[in-house]
Amino acid sequence: MIDDTASPQPSAAGDAPAPTPGPVIIVIEDEPDIRRFLRAALLSNGYRLVEATTGQEGLQAAETRQPDLIILDLGLPDLDGLEVIRRLRAWTAVPIIVLSAKGQEPVKVAALDAGADDYVAKPFGVSELLARMRVSLRHADRSAQGGATPILATGDLQVDFAQRRVRVKGKDVHLTPIEYRLLTTLAKHAGKVLTRHQLLTEVWGRAYADQAHYLHVHMAQLRRKLESNPTRPRYLLTEPGVGYRLVGEEA
Repeated sequence: MIDDTASPQPSAAGDAPAPTPGPVIIVIEDEPDIRRFLRAALLSNGYRLVEATTGQEGLQAAETRQPDLIILDLGLPDLDGLEVIRRLRAWTAVPIIVLSAKGQEPVKVAALDAGADDYVAKPFGVSELLARMRVSLRHADRSAQGGATPILATGDLQVDFAQRRVRVKGKDVHLTPIEYRLLTTLAKHAGKVLTRHQLLTEVWGRAYADQAHYLHVHMAQLRRKLESNPTRPRYLLTEPGVGYRLVGEEA
């Protein structure tokens, strides 16, 4: 069951214009009482809500509803919550807040390692959850804009998102559109490992998610243009068996 609940909007003629629609939140939770509690809290704070009661429904909703944030219970009836996180992280960087009664430290670490952005244990307070949601949404917004500033600098490499310019040691570097998109995708997540699947999906699209050779070829080209020694890269690091990471030191 997927329940798409919109926040209330003024409808009578002459009312003030409707406010800007709030962020879309997907709640993947099988307990009706928790869903009702979250529904009241989120709608009253201006969020738009999509509810799913199983992992499969939640994955389907994430693909079709373009959420701004996902709240995920780990104890689902069909899929383990960690598996849901892993499947989401194969193609999207949407913030994920895990909500679960499983408060043991190893479970929390496993959820974060799988790709969750934060973790709130039941029982929880609405104020705490809303605060953590605001933090995750701010981080995601900064990432989408290229960080807190329009320029990311690490060592001699500088990426100017506003002017779409890349410099090494103060000199402009010409990149193809694909190379630029690959670099900025890594730069927007500077310091974080991005899987090959995630990079292929974000840069080329989901139809190319299994075409690893595309990524290898363009990463090699990027290194030749940006690294002093492409065989021993300083900025574009390989995480064996996982993907790539741009070393990030924002200035």
